[in-house]
Amino acid sequence: MRKSIKLLFMLFVLFLLAACGSNDASSENEGNNSGQGGNLTVYSAYPEEHAMEAMNQFTEATGIEVEMIRMSAGEILAKVRAEKNNPQADIWYGSAADTFVAAKEEDLLQAYQSPEAEAIPEQYRDSEGYWTGVYIGAIGFATNKHFLEENGLDAPASWDDLLDPAYKSDIVMGHPNSSGVAYTTLDSIIRAKGGEEEGFEYMNDLDEQIQQYTTSGGAPGRMVGLNEAGAGILLAYDIVKYIEEGYDDIILSFPEEGTGYEIGSVGIINDAPNAELAEQFVDWAVSPEAQEVGQTANNFHNLTHPDASEPEQAADLDSINLIESDPVEAGGRRQEIVERWDNEVNN
Repeated sequence: MRKSIKLLFMLFVLFLLAACGSNDASSENEGNNSGQGGNLTVYSAYPEEHAMEAMNQFTEATGIEVEMIRMSAGEILAKVRAEKNNPQADIWYGSAADTFVAAKEEDLLQAYQSPEAEAIPEQYRDSEGYWTGVYIGAIGFATNKHFLEENGLDAPASWDDLLDPAYKSDIVMGHPNSSGVAYTTLDSIIRAKGGEEEGFEYMNDLDEQIQQYTTSGGAPGRMVGLNEAGAGILLAYDIVKYIEEGYDDIILSFPEEGTGYEIGSVGIINDAPNAELAEQFVDWAVSPEAQEVGQTANNFHNLTHPDASEPEQAADLDSINLIESDPVEAGGRRQEIVERWDNEVNN
């Protein structure tokens, strides 16, 4: 009898423990479904410091934990392509819009019309919600003042200035196969020169001046600052970043005949494992608070949200001859232009 009572008591205790465990699991699931907590994987092309600060602030604001993997824009596009049938990430954060356009055409992105994005000017976002621009970056020239002095040159003020014999084997820029910035540069050249044929004629001439095509589009700025190269072609905000970090020998200039720009964007990867949480990330990323994160991480973007405060060091876009850019057109011909560049210039 005593054994039976003891057995019944033990079964009763086990029942209570199981019920508590079920309630805890149910509460956890309800918390995740409401967007409080959970986990996201983000592929980001932002500089490491900026990306990490953004992830920390997003987690603080939402309770959602983030695993961030930093790659260049071209590397992200290639990885998302490779993972198309088994997506490993939820968010793509911080690459030129033309790479998002290419991804959209390949059915690699998932549309989401964020209510927070309504304030973003239409030219900086996809009409169907596949990507939303969160910053703007103009292509500029970084030159080392000692290099200029030694060669009796002024800072380059046109694309043709870079063809001066003094620059032979002394110019660095990103590699278009890995760098979104580099592709924006190719697109800028084509537009500035008046067409694809004229652009490629110039690219072949410029190739004679190139010391190195770097994996990262921002790396040329540091090389110029260290006097490892005379000039670099990259985004203005990266040039400003290096100057602010103490590379005082760098001079920033822009081509007078016109330069292009990228629209840095955010989007959800198609079939994202955590799509609902990814939507929360997009809502946050397009907000003024998120766009201003760069200022705490030594980044100096021009911003797309009208209510966001740009850093004082950001380029004055009104003083630059910006060539009208169409990210849809640029993204649609990205693969074609890069392949032609590989075959005719980088051979």
